Amino acid sequence: MSVHSPVLGPVGILGTGSYLPERIVPNETIAARAGVTPAWIERKTGIRERRYAAPHEAASDLAAEAAVRALEDSATDPEDLAWIVVATSTPDHSQPATAALVQHRLGAYRAAAFDVNAVCSGFAVALHTGARLLAAPEADGRRRRALVIGADVYSRIIDPADRRTAPLFGDGAGAVVLGPVQEGYGLLGTGLCTDGRLHDLIGVAAGGSRMPATPKTVARGDHWFTMRGRDVREFVVRELPGAIAQTLIAFDVHPDEIAHFVPHQANGEMLRSLAGSLGLTRAVLHLPVERHGNTGAASIPLALDHAVRTDVGPAEGDLVLLAGFGGGMTVGTALMRWGGVSG
Repeated sequence: MSVHSPVLGPVGILGTGSYLPERIVPNETIAARAGVTPAWIERKTGIRERRYAAPHEAASDLAAEAAVRALEDSATDPEDLAWIVVATSTPDHSQPATAALVQHRLGAYRAAAFDVNAVCSGFAVALHTGARLLAAPEADGRRRRALVIGADVYSRIIDPADRRTAPLFGDGAGAVVLGPVQEGYGLLGTGLCTDGRLHDLIGVAAGGSRMPATPKTVARGDHWFTMRGRDVREFVVRELPGAIAQTLIAFDVHPDEIAHFVPHQANGEMLRSLAGSLGLTRAVLHLPVERHGNTGAASIPLALDHAVRTDVGPAEGDLVLLAGFGGGMTVGTALMRWGGVSG
């Protein structure tokens, strides 16, 4: 069962931004390494290409680029930020937080900055966190803003020979600026759940305090990301429809009222096959996964920014549903009424 939380006060998205690295990696390149064909990859995943970060780029670099664009889109000065929340499972370092590096890049020194890690559900958790922080009364009475970012560099932890993971993942970042909106608009609430009994379906074994990285762990490939793909798919098919239904019930919204659905871009083929069971019959399904693959915590804000910049994106007053799912195993949903931005 999900834990549902209403947002106490009109807090919404004031602007969006995203960043994809320059290097395009087509299916032909992945197929040659993973022992499959380009056609097999597209048929199984709906992905045609993904982006890989340059050797000098880390998660904070991608995050900062997306952040700059979101700040520009929302006409927000970095000094107006009270919070910077970065969702990532591929941080620059185990410490300090990637958010601290982003803060430094932006010069947003009045903001508190920290990371969250819920793997591919991370952006939903970060959005929930940022909105709840903004909804709380400020001691000085100022109406501040929060920067929420999803950023991942999966190309550094993917075994190129693993046909279960290599075709799926790419690198990228997406960001939103949260702030006050008109009454009745903005984030209506969120739903978050975790089933830790399934924690072993997705993960990276080495590199943490349980199994520090050593020459032996590298030789065994324990530093690579692994995923039990069939079990993960069964989890998503089993849990996502119910999580969405629970969220809509919790906030008294009928499925037909949802105008836009922006899911985690895990696998295009899986999401298209699952769409019919979600009950969102009138919603536009935003699925740009073919152009960037699964970018972890970045995939929802990337898809949202892409939607906003198309002629089929959300209009003023539209109900928008976001949904993420990933390691842990976790599911996160966020429901919002788009718009309500003053002047």
